[in-house]
Amino acid sequence: MEDPAEELPQSGVGLQAATALIHHPYQPPAGFDALPPGVFKASTVFFPNVAALRARQWKDKSGYTYGLHGTPTTFTLEERLASLEGGAHCLLCPSGLSALALVNLAFLQAGDEVLLPDNAYGPSKELALAELRAYGISHRVYDPMQPADLAAQIGPATRLVWLEVPGSVTLEYPDLPALMQVLQAANAARAGQGSGQGCGGSSGLAGGRGGDQATAATQHSLAAAPPRPILSALDHTWGAGIAFCGFDFGVDVVLQALTKYPSGGADVLMGSVVTRAAALHRQLLHTHMRLGLGVGANDAELVLRGLHTLHLRYRAQDATTRTLAHWLQGQRGVAQVLHPALPGSPGHAHWQRDAHGAACLLSLLWQPHIRPEQIDAFCDRLRLFRIGYSWGGPVSLCVPYDLPAMRSRTWPPRPSPAGPQPPAHGPRLVRLAIGLEDVADLQADLAQALAALDW
Repeated sequence: MEDPAEELPQSGVGLQAATALIHHPYQPPAGFDALPPGVFKASTVFFPNVAALRARQWKDKSGYTYGLHGTPTTFTLEERLASLEGGAHCLLCPSGLSALALVNLAFLQAGDEVLLPDNAYGPSKELALAELRAYGISHRVYDPMQPADLAAQIGPATRLVWLEVPGSVTLEYPDLPALMQVLQAANAARAGQGSGQGCGGSSGLAGGRGGDQATAATQHSLAAAPPRPILSALDHTWGAGIAFCGFDFGVDVVLQALTKYPSGGADVLMGSVVTRAAALHRQLLHTHMRLGLGVGANDAELVLRGLHTLHLRYRAQDATTRTLAHWLQGQRGVAQVLHPALPGSPGHAHWQRDAHGAACLLSLLWQPHIRPEQIDAFCDRLRLFRIGYSWGGPVSLCVPYDLPAMRSRTWPPRPSPAGPQPPAHGPRLVRLAIGLEDVADLQADLAQALAALDW
């Protein structure tokens, strides 16, 4: 392959100064090697000739065609993230939420149904309620702590089931093997159906852009199609590729918000979608391309740098969080601490069996007599814990939540007579995200905020 630099006048001789600065012939010597991967920024990528332009391929990472489709920097990050998750293929997205949207749009079509756990990440529910519904894709929620409820919610139109381990904010840890067994049984039954038993037509196109009913041609096409298997997608942001491997449980697609742990600096927005199956990756890849999803090289650089300390930070924040969770259990005004590693927290036995870490999140449920304004005052009183969303960064965070507004069903779903009862105004909690501060300083900050409550 010819080097285009050889065709330029040596040292820019004969070119005007402005042109010489752009087409300067100097090339740095090969052989530079250092720990950080190079940061390659580009929209336009040069080809040495027309034949190369027509032959070069980016989909298998064998070449470069346009900056949006990958550079050495983004290809390197994708490969490392695929290894972290125990997968084979990875795609980068501008945020965790855009990664969720990519999975939905790649695998769902009009007439399909997606199932979401009732404790799913809030924007994931909003995406289903608004955008997916507008495209004729329906959704239902299921209780992730009851595999039988997932089995009951699966219908002929179900095409995708989202899993979240643990649940968002309330941190219930589901029986992931049991949930996957439900999906495997449903797919086995679906595979046994004859052609003409299509799974796409039962729910119609309610809320679709083209009207409330599918056309006769579309209905006929869906009915004649062979049964399509139900895919599973796991939001593994909490586990960060460390607490467990989603693919070991049979999950099809694993997603992370790289904004959290992999970045670690609270300064990057990015998401990843990882698969093992080449066919699923190709389907995602084509949708990714058509949507024009891409990430900046400088952001990729920051995540690559964060990966070097990912395991150390995860373990350190996990240890501090467990210490504070145990201490908070005995504090005045606190009814329960929700944290998967604590006995008594919903799904603790599942976490104990299936996971190797517990991340940096815990949530506080309050005694019934604690009023909402007192909870807000507790948050405002904290000094080291800053009020803000997200987690996985160096600074500890605090956010109060109103649970009735977050759940489709009553929460807690089955309160025990011996356990904490929800107050009359509805259960409220405070989620704490533990950073990298010293555990003693964080405990002292929590203690002074609790002591200031008007009992």
